[in-house]
Amino acid sequence: MRRSSFSPEPDCAIAQSLGVIGDGWELLIVRDLARGLSRFDELAGALHISRKVLTERLNGLVDSRIVDKVAYQDRPTRYAYQLTPRGRALLPVLVALQDWGDRWLLGDGSLTGTNAEDEPPAQRLHELVGHHVPYVELPSTAGRTVDILDVDSRATVLFGYPATGRPTPLPDGWDDIDGTTGCTLENRLFAGRYGEFTDQRIAVRGVSTQRPDEQRAFAEAEDIPHLLLSDLELELAAALRLPTFRAGGYERLKRFVLIVGADRVVQAVRYPVTDIAEAVDWAFRTA
Repeated sequence: MRRSSFSPEPDCAIAQSLGVIGDGWELLIVRDLARGLSRFDELAGALHISRKVLTERLNGLVDSRIVDKVAYQDRPTRYAYQLTPRGRALLPVLVALQDWGDRWLLGDGSLTGTNAEDEPPAQRLHELVGHHVPYVELPSTAGRTVDILDVDSRATVLFGYPATGRPTPLPDGWDDIDGTTGCTLENRLFAGRYGEFTDQRIAVRGVSTQRPDEQRAFAEAEDIPHLLLSDLELELAAALRLPTFRAGGYERLKRFVLIVGADRVVQAVRYPVTDIAEAVDWAFRTA
């Protein structure tokens, strides 16, 4: 669908939105900007798109105030591109689209909180090894936004989980969704070995899409020493193309473990997580 050939209905927000961001290339550009690619050549290489088409789409996104164009070099002038607040507001749309594609196009349509090792979401996660993690700040149980990684540590263990049942009850049918149970156990196991991790200069951080106040209440009730991060706006999910599923009206992260070095490069990935206790042991041995 091309902007020039699409006439949106003036009173329909869906049609109006498609008139701005209805082209597949534009959505993929937003996806890759969220992943930390910001320069023209990076985008062209990742998308395998002609320079002419990329220029047209970037100019359209700039005109629509979805992307900002910022000079980073003079003589000759070269530009970097970054999402505006209007552009970042599209990230939940991208994550929902990915979730729909994982479930209905790449999967068999069943609702699941995990995947098999040979399924596309698992392959996508394992392809993160060797790749740079972009800077993402999220609200935390420390009462402030923090970088998802602790670059002052030798490595960061970042584990994602769907949701804990305290203080907010879990949705009906939660235990019937494969891969959802064990979030409290996982946090307790990491908490129990927190001293071992810190002695080795390894930071531990958990992340879910629960609200910051829910995470703080859980951390206080369970005496959790590691930081919990709230990806409520799905910025991290979009940046790393993390697998999600929808339950109780929210996108939830599927359970994973990443080990990331101080240089922000992913060193190892654990997904799917089928044995939580063994995954905690693996994180300590591997980091």
